[in-house]
Amino acid sequence: MSTNAPMGRAARVMLNKVPEVTVYFWVIKILCTTVGESFADYINETLGFGLTNTTLLFGAALVIALVAQFRLRRYVPGVYWLSVVLISVVGTLLTDNLTDGHDVPLWISTTVFAVLLAVVFSIWYAREHTLSIHTIVTTPREAWYWLAVLVTFALGTAVGDWTIELTGWSPGVSVLLPLGLILAVFVGWRLGMGPVLSFWLAYILTRPLGANIGDFLGSSHSEGGLGLGTLGTSVIFLGTILAVVVFLTVTDVDRTENAEALEAPRDPVSDRAPGGHR
Repeated sequence: MSTNAPMGRAARVMLNKVPEVTVYFWVIKILCTTVGESFADYINETLGFGLTNTTLLFGAALVIALVAQFRLRRYVPGVYWLSVVLISVVGTLLTDNLTDGHDVPLWISTTVFAVLLAVVFSIWYAREHTLSIHTIVTTPREAWYWLAVLVTFALGTAVGDWTIELTGWSPGVSVLLPLGLILAVFVGWRLGMGPVLSFWLAYILTRPLGANIGDFLGSSHSEGGLGLGTLGTSVIFLGTILAVVVFLTVTDVDRTENAEALEAPRDPVSDRAPGGHR
């Protein structure tokens, strides 16, 4: 009993705040990244808000969503995925501001965000001794998690745009590279590559994949796309995200722990509550 008491006083212990990594996780993640690209473009360009106003608008919305997310003590699909949608838009806008607003070359943005992500992961691991998303059970770990997610979106945007700039590929063809790399990560994971490394590599690569899918759907036929436009693409994908989130809310199929575990003492070394997941 005394072993677990310091943990209770030192940190606010919660159920894992991140969903189980299932096919639903990856489907919504890709849909969110597509929305991050198409919706940001719609607000910025079609409605004429401009980069600065669009960034301020979605930045404020993200802060509100994250405040709601941090106040929770367990994973709630609606709040969690709303935060991911908004952070995907803000991550896209960070790169767009550097590229379009300040003429920073994409190779520099890619390098800066790659180094920043390495720093975030290094400090996170040094302080918490794990990068596993199955141990997001305290507020500091959740803060590191969301910071890493934000940087991965900015990095993925820069990498994807830089690749298209270098290759000149059409929107449809540009989907194949990140898709192939994700499949390679999946094969590596099946062959024994570490699950934490595999997860974060795939997480980064789904950003350019989702963005390229958005470009393919939204671009005109003359540009090699399907001509749905940024609004049409955003509406379709937001509707699909909503449907899947409602399904997850009703079924709890992606919840990693039972509600009863919230009252159980947690081992500060293993981060495991009796009956919980590592």
